[in-house]
Amino acid sequence: MPSLSSLSPLLSIEPQTGWCNGATVCPSPHFNQRPDPADISLLVIHNISLPPRQFGTGWVPRFFAGQLDPAAHPYFAEIADLRVSAHFFIERDGALTQFVSCNDRAWHAGQSCFAGREACNDYAIGIELEGCDDVAYTEAQYVQLQALTVAIQAAYPAVTAERITGHEHIAPGRKTDPGAAFDWQRYRTALQQGERS
Repeated sequence: MPSLSSLSPLLSIEPQTGWCNGATVCPSPHFNQRPDPADISLLVIHNISLPPRQFGTGWVPRFFAGQLDPAAHPYFAEIADLRVSAHFFIERDGALTQFVSCNDRAWHAGQSCFAGREACNDYAIGIELEGCDDVAYTEAQYVQLQALTVAIQAAYPAVTAERITGHEHIAPGRKTDPGAAFDWQRYRTALQQGERS
């Protein structure tokens, strides 16, 4: 398997601002202040595609930015008024976009609970992968996700390996992403190997 450094530039996040170098910035209006800005201790992985099961359309950033055209697709009329966002979005080719500072609360998890604590948005960083539950994610996405996770853990040490989870795990029965197609073992093994290198 190619090494991380051969496929992706090293990323870093400035803890004072919460913004990641190497990411395209597309500011979202859908965020607010965390109850405790110092409490960032969970990473949640999601998936999204707009329209559903279509990739590379450019609609996901517009959705998170509150600029989705409800007339462009029948499905968009159902979701155009939703006020949602994530901190990051990783496209199929590995392109990385940031919508909300990690220091602010993005609106990605909804009603949720991790280790007995509810309201995960209060203390979580959300990463959306372009995809759907039953379609394999790309090599470029895994490489970029690994690089981004390393950067998040460097900036926010409370986000340990045990505190990385999927949307389906914090909202069981309500959400199913990132789904069976996401290779958790591959992802976690790559992170462990990175720690040892």
